[in-house]
Amino acid sequence: MKEKTQARRAWEMTGSDSGGEEVCSGQVSRREFVVSLGAGLLVTVCEPSLRAQSSRGRDSRRQAISARVHISDRGGITVMTGKIEMGQGARAELTQAAAEELAVVPEQIQLIMGDTDLTPDDGITAGSRTTPSTVPAVRQGTAAARELLVKLAARRWQVGATELQVKSGKVMHPSTGREATYGDLVKDDSAREDFDAPVPTEVTLVAVKDWKTMGTSLPRPNGLDIVTGRHLYPSDLRRKGMLHGQVLRPPSFGARLTFVDLSPGEAMPGVVVIKEGEFVGVAAPSSHEARAAIEAISRTARWESKAQPSSKEVFDYLRNQARTPEELRFSGPSKPAGTKQLLHRTYRTAYIQHAPMEPRAALAEWEGTNLTVHTGTQNPFGYRSEIAAALGLSRDQVRVVVPDFGGGFGGKHTAETAIEAARLARGARRPVLVRWSRAEEFTWAYFRPAALIEAEAGLDQEGRVLTWRFVNINSGQAAVDSPYQIPSQRCRFVASNSPLRQGSYRTLAATANVFARETLMDELAHEAKRDPLEFRLAHLDNPRLRAVLEAAANRFGWKERLRRTGSSVGIGLACGTEKGSFLATCVEVHVDAGRRDFRIEEILAAFECGAKINPDNLMAQAKSCILMGLGGALWEEMEFSEGRILNASFGRYRVPRFKDVPRLEVHLLDRPDLSSVGAGETPILGIAPAIGNALFHATGIRIRQMPIMPAWKSQAKG
Repeated sequence: MKEKTQARRAWEMTGSDSGGEEVCSGQVSRREFVVSLGAGLLVTVCEPSLRAQSSRGRDSRRQAISARVHISDRGGITVMTGKIEMGQGARAELTQAAAEELAVVPEQIQLIMGDTDLTPDDGITAGSRTTPSTVPAVRQGTAAARELLVKLAARRWQVGATELQVKSGKVMHPSTGREATYGDLVKDDSAREDFDAPVPTEVTLVAVKDWKTMGTSLPRPNGLDIVTGRHLYPSDLRRKGMLHGQVLRPPSFGARLTFVDLSPGEAMPGVVVIKEGEFVGVAAPSSHEARAAIEAISRTARWESKAQPSSKEVFDYLRNQARTPEELRFSGPSKPAGTKQLLHRTYRTAYIQHAPMEPRAALAEWEGTNLTVHTGTQNPFGYRSEIAAALGLSRDQVRVVVPDFGGGFGGKHTAETAIEAARLARGARRPVLVRWSRAEEFTWAYFRPAALIEAEAGLDQEGRVLTWRFVNINSGQAAVDSPYQIPSQRCRFVASNSPLRQGSYRTLAATANVFARETLMDELAHEAKRDPLEFRLAHLDNPRLRAVLEAAANRFGWKERLRRTGSSVGIGLACGTEKGSFLATCVEVHVDAGRRDFRIEEILAAFECGAKINPDNLMAQAKSCILMGLGGALWEEMEFSEGRILNASFGRYRVPRFKDVPRLEVHLLDRPDLSSVGAGETPILGIAPAIGNALFHATGIRIRQMPIMPAWKSQAKG
């Protein structure tokens, strides 16, 4: 469609200057954006509907319909969302949601994502919230638009709204044969007032049984641009006259700059040096020149460092730094009444990095006192606030634009790179692109928190779990509570002072908590001389968790394999729930005769997250999540000493490779009777404990820390 092409031209960041240099043409003014789309119903880029952003998009009923959808007088449909696309499939899913409610094919929807000037604030893209929160908001907004279009047609034809139907971008009156396109209907001047109204509290959504677009496997709408290289990621962006930025980094965490001589950088042709307090950076015509300048300046710098613990002593440090140490002691008698056997275990998980394919990148450009930043972030509106606060601006002076970017996994919530680029651009009075190197990404981005978990559980005379005490130190609250039915439970999280900067990661602390819990459940099953599957089922009354556990075990052939495996072959399982979805994972491992190594032969998972919106994307998310989990389960671990990261490269930091991929099957349980929830995180939870439990089955060696591989090799050699 012509309107779609115009919108794309206005939106995409591509083009060339007279010298053939690729530039970013995506900085579109509000006026240019409206003009590019053509006439129609859109006031999201103008007051007063920008007030909808102040609601932070949490409740679609507080937004005007026009803050969500634009329909041009030529029938073009543009839908706006503050969510972003980083490979998780939100672009396809939200397109499906809009197409379903407007009764059009997905190709008729142009989706604008993550622009703080043009889209409503739908909140951060994290916590698996797009599916349960933003999909309903988009459906409500577009369904309200559909109902208003029907109302416009009914008013025009003086018929009852119930007599009309919508199909293929038209409203039709079957009994008379009259029809009108959406574009025709919005030409009515009276339509604007209707579309400026808030989304009604009661909107009729398309029932699951009637879905035509939702529930199908829509490919990524801009997939062709991705695979042909036409799409420009944040690190690819260019502007005419743009400079490249580099920042002076301290030699260790917490080091304070006491002296620096800027003259070596200032003497280099074309280099601009900026110093604001302890911030020192350069902007230069090329990235090579910028690196050379910052290296020259760094040789003059003097730093005051402070003592830091190493990765070898970090768990003792976390225990000693726990902010409420009295919480680490389990209350009550050492062996509660009725307890036949009491197990006390300690589990550990290491700090790891997100390791996205694309490190942080930001392009900043000033126009007077107004700033526009193109960057990869999961949190565009949070970035806007953070940038404004750091630079002494109002939020209205900052625009954040987010092209589809190369991965986040919870690691791109904070705006340091954007602030660096903005400071350099302000000092240089030119657009500046800052692209972190892989070493910078590994060192200065935040980490998944390390966890020290103390757990205690007691069995009664019948081999059932009677008591359960569980304390997570440092990593967080997510999934700390047990889903098992146990008479006496106490689960809690205790914060600690972390030696490394830490933050969100896929499923947050749930990975550590489920690893510890599912390992302990296996240990209890072993002590009770019970089948690990039957032991879990005996303590579960949640029907959804039981369903995935039974489905995984049946498809894996758990009972048959349990009878015939052992020695060099082991099987293990784990289950869990988080983000409203449910998972069970089974694993088979093969251990070599000398116990020097092992390989994962097969992974089978059963996963349920309500009604399936896009089955192929759901499958891709589940499989990729499990494969990502292999890294943290087996190898990934940050090594550090004296405030320095020792393995800040892929040459020294082991992530999963193609050769590590085993046979992998994911069985998706569809529940069309239930609301859809997020699927991009929970599948990671089961892989680590299932591997550890399989290794115990094969060798009798119990692993209680992640990563598993170094711990297993150490014990196997012993």
